[in-house]
Amino acid sequence: MSPWLLLLLPFTASVIAALLPSNARNIESTLAGLVALWCVVQSALYFPEIAHGEVLRHTVQWLPALGLNLSVRIDGFAWLFCMLIFGIGALVVLYARYYLSPQDPVPRFFSFLLAFMGAMAGVVLSGNVIQLALFWELTSLFSFLLIGYWHHRRDARRGALMALTVTGAGGLALLGAMLLLGHIVGSYELDAILPAGDQVRAHPLYHATLALLLLGAFTKSAQFPFHFWLPNAMAAPTPVSSYLHSATMVKAGVFLLARLWPVMAGTEAWFWCVAGAGCITLLLGGYQAMFERDLKGVLAYSTSSHLGLITLLLGLNSPLAAVAAVFHIMNHATFKASLFMAAGIVDHESGTRDMTRLSGLRHMMPITATLATVASAAMAGVPLLNGFLSKEMFFAETVFLDASPIVSTLLPIAATVASMFSVAYSLRLVASVFFGPVADDLPRQPHEPVRWMRAPVEFLVALCLLVGIFPAAVVGPALAAAALPVTGGSLPEYSLAVWHGINAPLVMSLIAMAGGLLLHRLLRGRPAMRGLRMDAGRLFVAVSALVTSLARRGRQRLATRRLQWQMLWLVLAALGAAALPLWLGASHLGQRSIAPPAPALALLWLVGAICALAAAWQAKYHRLAALILVGGTGLCTSLTFLWFSAPDLALTQLAVEFVTTLLMLLGLRWLPRREEELRHLQRSGLPQRTRRLRDGVLAACSGLGMAWLAYALMTRDFAQSTSTFFLENARPLGGGSNVVNVMLVDFRGFDTFGEIVVLAIVALTVYALLRRFRPAREVMELPAQQRALPPDLQTDLLNPRHAADTAIGYLMVPAVLARWLLPFIALIAIHLFLRGHDEPGGGFVAGLVFSLALVLQYMVSGTTWVEARLPLKPERWIATGLLLALATGLGSIVFGYPFLTSHMAHLTLPVIGEIHIASALFFDTGVALLVIGATLLMLTAIAHQSVRSHYYHAHLQAQRPPAGQEAG
Repeated sequence: MSPWLLLLLPFTASVIAALLPSNARNIESTLAGLVALWCVVQSALYFPEIAHGEVLRHTVQWLPALGLNLSVRIDGFAWLFCMLIFGIGALVVLYARYYLSPQDPVPRFFSFLLAFMGAMAGVVLSGNVIQLALFWELTSLFSFLLIGYWHHRRDARRGALMALTVTGAGGLALLGAMLLLGHIVGSYELDAILPAGDQVRAHPLYHATLALLLLGAFTKSAQFPFHFWLPNAMAAPTPVSSYLHSATMVKAGVFLLARLWPVMAGTEAWFWCVAGAGCITLLLGGYQAMFERDLKGVLAYSTSSHLGLITLLLGLNSPLAAVAAVFHIMNHATFKASLFMAAGIVDHESGTRDMTRLSGLRHMMPITATLATVASAAMAGVPLLNGFLSKEMFFAETVFLDASPIVSTLLPIAATVASMFSVAYSLRLVASVFFGPVADDLPRQPHEPVRWMRAPVEFLVALCLLVGIFPAAVVGPALAAAALPVTGGSLPEYSLAVWHGINAPLVMSLIAMAGGLLLHRLLRGRPAMRGLRMDAGRLFVAVSALVTSLARRGRQRLATRRLQWQMLWLVLAALGAAALPLWLGASHLGQRSIAPPAPALALLWLVGAICALAAAWQAKYHRLAALILVGGTGLCTSLTFLWFSAPDLALTQLAVEFVTTLLMLLGLRWLPRREEELRHLQRSGLPQRTRRLRDGVLAACSGLGMAWLAYALMTRDFAQSTSTFFLENARPLGGGSNVVNVMLVDFRGFDTFGEIVVLAIVALTVYALLRRFRPAREVMELPAQQRALPPDLQTDLLNPRHAADTAIGYLMVPAVLARWLLPFIALIAIHLFLRGHDEPGGGFVAGLVFSLALVLQYMVSGTTWVEARLPLKPERWIATGLLLALATGLGSIVFGYPFLTSHMAHLTLPVIGEIHIASALFFDTGVALLVIGATLLMLTAIAHQSVRSHYYHAHLQAQRPPAGQEAG
């Protein structure tokens, strides 16, 4: 089986689960459970191949020139996390089936859970660090959706937003670290990065890379000072908390530290930053867990503390400590998942998680009490349980650490104190909830849950016992395979024996257990003693409120609804950004000889300049005349492209001029009256002459700057540009002689794909914004005699989805002639499309031309006629175009080539003869379809609002009394 299925299957199942009906909770849970179970079985089948240090790789070429490939890489460490992600995921799905209420939106839960599972699997299986950063951010996104699953609760929304803000910001820092790491090594592939530790540590950018890397890891794993978001995420459903704390989200940070341990560890900076943050988090989380009243809150702070333990181990620069860290990752996943599920059972059956109200539940829930007691003992490090073994290894590393005397003395003390805290809060969790007198004021009468809800807890607790009693047999091979990649390919000597004799780690364990018992005894019965509340969450909320307040004040001072001021600042910023590199000498004139001036071209530019100046002048008096003059400037630009032998650009510019002219014609009616605008401008403080002079200077600087850049480019030596590559390879590699079109759909196809995605987003945004406006209800209910519009316009307005500006249709052009133009213009568009690969044309200009033909039908025939004969759905055109363009790129990947790689097929057809078809033809088809859909969607949406405005003003006119009555 391809390892790609471990990534694709959860995401595919997530989409399917989202589409299932809300009353099919058995189907949804079965789907999620089978997917997780299949993935864990498939992962287990990979173990014989990776058990002795082998690595499974599967790479799909995407953008190899940029080092961006889609890569799956499975070694022993990734295999361990796959087993945790999918194994505990399957148990969580079974648990959630009985935990969630039938009133909960179950499809949404399992859809988010499966997507979260796939995102976390993407993090651990990525063989490319940029791909890893992408899945890293996806885990933040899906955890936000899961934490805020009960979005009707304020604490859920607050916790989800806090988690997304902290981990999302850390993800941006991680992306910077990955970019720097790839720059240092010269590759983004883990196979090249992992062996390059000496090169990375010796590089001047090492400390910057380390800082960004630790920001990403510490925010994700809730390490000091970013530990505050984790307890606030407890508003999530307990299955989410169990999964997030044991095998996924918070383990991603320590996974990253362990994954890059061979590359980044071994320096003083790594020791002090990683070990220091881990030690503080270890102590701080354990201390705060002793004073929590919420059952899940205790477990949340304990998670932060144990993650601090793992981080501390990874920061010690010792291979044996790294092995101990991997071992504790395994142990922590088992006992923490079982404890969260047990806490959820208590909450589900009793109706509360308040530990001050819970007491004596062992009498009503004896099996759950036994399971929770064993899991808590594993968390406390009691012998014959798995937590004891990794804690012993932790103590050994702190005792035998080769460091300065102060560190060698204080670190064992800190480890012992933290273990005392662990014993104290573990004992408090069990004693206060399951022992003591029976509580009599609970919301519900507690009892044991259904059998299958308790089964995941029983399985995990059994693992805690088996690993604690028979560690070498149960987890020995898996630990060796998982720790081998972390330590750089050579394992240190270590022992998984239960008894190592009487030594310093054993004495520390005995002191910790005795001290924890004493500490619990001292704190018992003193609920008023809440401890020192170091709640960084409040600081985060305060800082967020301050930033929001400052942003609001800045917006009030600087923002304006006037488009002129917004455009002024936008153009100034763009001008400054462009002028800075020119000022620093980054651009210079070339040495090519200058052609003699052409009088015809000079006359053309003179006409264009006059049109531009006249448009600026006429805008003061007559906007329609200004629009016509702007069109004249665009025509001169098109002719200039023709003069410089760029017919593709000229054709596209001409089509764009038609579309933008229609767009601005429809938008003119939305501008304020000129008198109102002049009065508003006069209140701005600047005289009109001064303002126009300022705008003129800014426009002249922008235009002259662009002219200088174009002149500098055209005077360069032709051999120094990349044009020679495109000219030489357009036919042999792209299969076309039209270099511009081959560049757009082949060499720079990914850029074009991004551009059409942006075009689709803009069109949908325009549509979404304009469809919010609706005519007043009294307008729609006007009597027929008061509707001052033609009958066909009234019909259109009563059908808001398909309304268009049919008022413009009463033009001089006969409707019948315009209807006959439709097939003729469509034929021209098809001609331009088919010839685009070898002659001027292509999908973009063909889409614009065909859009103009359809818009013309709307203008002269009305919406009713067009929709009756041409049922156009612009949104579907956009979706079809995007999917076709994407499918063309993915088709290349299926055949083992980079994304959007073009291929040619030579066919011999009857009558026509031999033709050649490039795969870029299908990509260009997608571009054309999307351009048609986006153009129609925007133009008809704006026209729709113009008709509504016309209708509204007609309503106001009809409501006015006659002139004689008004005078009377």
